[in-house]
Amino acid sequence: MKRSNASLIAIFSLIIVGAGVAEFFTSAKTDSKAENERTYQDYFNRDYKIYSLNLPQNLSFAGEVVPLQLSDVSEKLDRELHVNTYWQSNTLLYLKRSNKWFPVIEPILKENGVPEDFKYLALIESGLTQVVSPAGATGFWQFMEGSGREYGLEINDEVDERYHVEKATEAACKYLKEAKEKFGTWTLAAASYNMGQNGLEHQLERQKASNYYDLLLNTETARYVFRILAAKEILDHPSKYGFQYRDEHLWEPIKTEIVKIDTSVDDFAAFAKDKGINYKVLKNLNPWLRQSYLRNRAGKSYDIKLPEESAMSKLMLDSNKRG
Repeated sequence: MKRSNASLIAIFSLIIVGAGVAEFFTSAKTDSKAENERTYQDYFNRDYKIYSLNLPQNLSFAGEVVPLQLSDVSEKLDRELHVNTYWQSNTLLYLKRSNKWFPVIEPILKENGVPEDFKYLALIESGLTQVVSPAGATGFWQFMEGSGREYGLEINDEVDERYHVEKATEAACKYLKEAKEKFGTWTLAAASYNMGQNGLEHQLERQKASNYYDLLLNTETARYVFRILAAKEILDHPSKYGFQYRDEHLWEPIKTEIVKIDTSVDDFAAFAKDKGINYKVLKNLNPWLRQSYLRNRAGKSYDIKLPEESAMSKLMLDSNKRG
């Protein structure tokens, strides 16, 4: 009986000790997990920083002062600066594309007496891509079909000059100069580009105002000029907003030459081959050509862009390597 009691006591002792050991390791494991979580959080807080931005002290658009002393004006600019600064991939693409396309747009604006700042309007309208909106607005300057024709663009099944960067920029200049004449300021002209001249005129009369910054507008138009301002501020001072790049990271303008045609073209693939390029290059340089042919029954003269010899190696494979 004594031996049995001793055995039972020994068994119970082992159970108790085992439970204690298990509790110790469980506790140690739990403490380790908690410590790991604390360490991870410490590393995160140390290494990952998101900074609020300082607003510029002074800002203008097309030579017109932005009244940053007004609280709603500074807050709207603040929003757009943060959106574009922390949407890093999109803004980096803005920087890359602007290096390619601003040299095309800037001389046309200057020639037409439109301030250079309007290049940023094209940027925020389309990202400098040949995009088509759900409503059908098309190209860098986002012309609707009716307004495109109104300002001199040819638009049909075969030719759509909303995709022609130079001609669309010319058309945008016509619109903007007309709007400036009507509303008195370039800022209001820019706002009208978003909501239309009739819509803006109605709001100015309704609210008895004469300044964009005094108007209460729909959300899209209320943000519109501030999106332009933010793009201008960041692209003019990229390093100030954390954007670092080398010149070779930017996209380069394509050097082209012009070939005039005033007849029909049955097959642009064959036309391209005859010019020593491929169909893809031809259509990328001339996206306003909407078909693989051009009937041109009116015998109109068109300028077709072809790459200069120096640009060929960057646009297509060497002919000896093509199958």
